[in-house]
Amino acid sequence: MKLNQLSDNAGARKGRMRVGRGIGSGKGKTAGRGQKGAKARSGVSINGFEGGQMPLHMRIPKRGFNNIFAKDYAIVNLGAIQKAVDAGKIAAGAALDHAALKEAGLARGGKDGVRLLGKGDLSAKLTFTVAGASKGAIEAVEKAGGSVSVIEVVSAAEKAAAKKGTVRAAKLAARK
Repeated sequence: MKLNQLSDNAGARKGRMRVGRGIGSGKGKTAGRGQKGAKARSGVSINGFEGGQMPLHMRIPKRGFNNIFAKDYAIVNLGAIQKAVDAGKIAAGAALDHAALKEAGLARGGKDGVRLLGKGDLSAKLTFTVAGASKGAIEAVEKAGGSVSVIEVVSAAEKAAAKKGTVRAAKLAARK
């Protein structure tokens, strides 16, 4: 078999339907949308519209609350860190911060830093610089001979607000 003889199975790749390209295409003129009316036109969002009746998504009760000002931490457990040390992803006795934990594949996301939690056992002596840590996690790290320093983290929202404020102050100063 040669490279120029390779091909997909029959029916593996189906081209998209090109509508509105003439009578011979089978989807010409109205392009399968029928005649006139809101659904025949573009830019229409009548999904969920129930003819003036109160829509279902508005009838059912709402639950919960999503705090837009909450800090977004990447949560890392001590057990996962010990597993990474055993696997050789982290050197024993290393200083760990958000970047190091991210590089080891332990901290996903967390725009506002890492929060250390005490689930699992830690036997390696490590030094942590994190945005937050539970009391149990700090005790476990210190018991293993390491240390935890909790740094003050400015959230992404606060940074944006501060930046906006400084830009505004600079514009006002420029006017004077």
